[in-house]
Amino acid sequence: MTSTATRILALQPPDLGSPGTRTACLIAFTAVATLTLLLCVLSGPDRDDLDTFYTGSRTLSPLRGGLAVAGDYISAATLIGTIGVIALTGYDGVVLALSTALSLVLLMFLLAEPLRNAGRFTMGDVFARRLTEAVRNEQGVVRGVRIAACGATLAALLPLMVVQLAVAGEVLVFILGVDRPGVRAGCVLLLGALMISYAAIGGMKGTALIQVLKMVLLLGAGALLAGLVLHRFGWSPGALLSAAERGSGAGPRFLESGLQFAGGAAPRLDMISSELTVVLGGACLPHVTMRMYAPRSAPAVRRSLSWAVSSVTVFALLISVIGFGATALVGRARLAASDGQGDTALLLTAQAVFGPEAPALETFVFTAVTAMVFLTVLASVAGMILACANSLAHDVLAHRAEPPSPRRELRLARVSTAVVGGTAIALAVSVQHLNLQPLVSMSFCLGASALAPALVYSLFWRRYTSTALIWTLTGGTVAVLVLTTGTNLVSGHPGSAFPNHDFNWFPFTTTGIASIPLGFLIGWLATLLTRPATRTEQRRRYEAVEGWILAGARRRDGP
Repeated sequence: MTSTATRILALQPPDLGSPGTRTACLIAFTAVATLTLLLCVLSGPDRDDLDTFYTGSRTLSPLRGGLAVAGDYISAATLIGTIGVIALTGYDGVVLALSTALSLVLLMFLLAEPLRNAGRFTMGDVFARRLTEAVRNEQGVVRGVRIAACGATLAALLPLMVVQLAVAGEVLVFILGVDRPGVRAGCVLLLGALMISYAAIGGMKGTALIQVLKMVLLLGAGALLAGLVLHRFGWSPGALLSAAERGSGAGPRFLESGLQFAGGAAPRLDMISSELTVVLGGACLPHVTMRMYAPRSAPAVRRSLSWAVSSVTVFALLISVIGFGATALVGRARLAASDGQGDTALLLTAQAVFGPEAPALETFVFTAVTAMVFLTVLASVAGMILACANSLAHDVLAHRAEPPSPRRELRLARVSTAVVGGTAIALAVSVQHLNLQPLVSMSFCLGASALAPALVYSLFWRRYTSTALIWTLTGGTVAVLVLTTGTNLVSGHPGSAFPNHDFNWFPFTTTGIASIPLGFLIGWLATLLTRPATRTEQRRRYEAVEGWILAGARRRDGP
């Protein structure tokens, strides 16, 4: 999802660039920003209460908690990019869309309850839980684990924040109608400050309510557009698929596997790598797992995830209908000519459904799509900033020889939101002219290759050691960073970040096919290489809390 807004808004159908349309878009943006900021102010902690800031006092109902999880998971890349992939590649795009739901199913059945039992505020708490018996004598070990967890959190989420900020800046530049470097940087700065305010003022509960609002609007607007598409084909999915097959120009291959990666060295393996990365990485990204600590109990986590899976599954089906509608109504050739990634498919579909004879409706749809993009980006980045700031404040700054008071830790958390957000703003300004798709891929690869092995081993393997945990996080991260430089997302392809260079030495689009097994292998080898006495001692410590981590059998004080 690189420069997504630029590609969407580069299309200039009649009257969409008119002052009236720009004014409508600006009003929509102002309304979205005002409403969301008001929600944060009203729902933010009114006293220096760490539990309120980090978990929202665990007061969200399962429905709202589930919608918040779904909102955190669905980014602008999912909203816009996946529709484009479906429109251009058919079956492969639908598999990608459904992989998002499968990722949450994996989270619900494998990780959600152990995360809720083991965690308190952050992923660092989860990793440190099995070391609780060592707290008195080995503070350095626990601190090292927490620092590694914070580093992995920042590495996984900063790239996603940069991409989303750059997209939001592009949208606001278009609305203002002034495209100069200084204005572009100012837009990113303004939006970044707004997102920092969400996280600093609203905390967990405020950002959750924004995610709930986002999901309600996305599902409502998606249902409306998907309904209009089906209405054009007599409410017959078969007729829609037949028309999409004709409009694709690829014949029956459009409804079969293999079209998305047809030009690669190993298309099947490339597809497996991408889907595995989405499923494992999406389930383990820190801003998603952060929501597991907010429900009141493990059963509440299950109910929340049930709502999240249901919401994301419905959303995946809706965008599948919209994507096929784009191919059927617009045609794959026109979509590819408008944008090679298919990111204009959403807007083009809305225009095709209403037809050129209804300019007022076209303007309305364009304004609505712009508002949806803004709300999606604002909510997603606010959640990511909060996850990073919580880890930085709680895992690094608060866990020292002399821990700060709750009031001071809360101040540290709010200052951390400004530090994390400011870093993301600076990076977004410096790289917004580049293709940023590699950053999205890298975030999911880091979740799948570093965080997933660390979480699975920490929660379920008795012999796993603190040294192996640190090696898993650092080794998986380094593997992803090194392998990403060799993918065709970075060079050797017209749509690469550096299209004029070619140092493409890794034959796959994502690194998952190599980095995921490597991440698990590093954790396993590091555990075996740990001294037997240390391994035995840390196994004993894990067994002391195993019942609570896996089943909530008994409660212990947080690490």
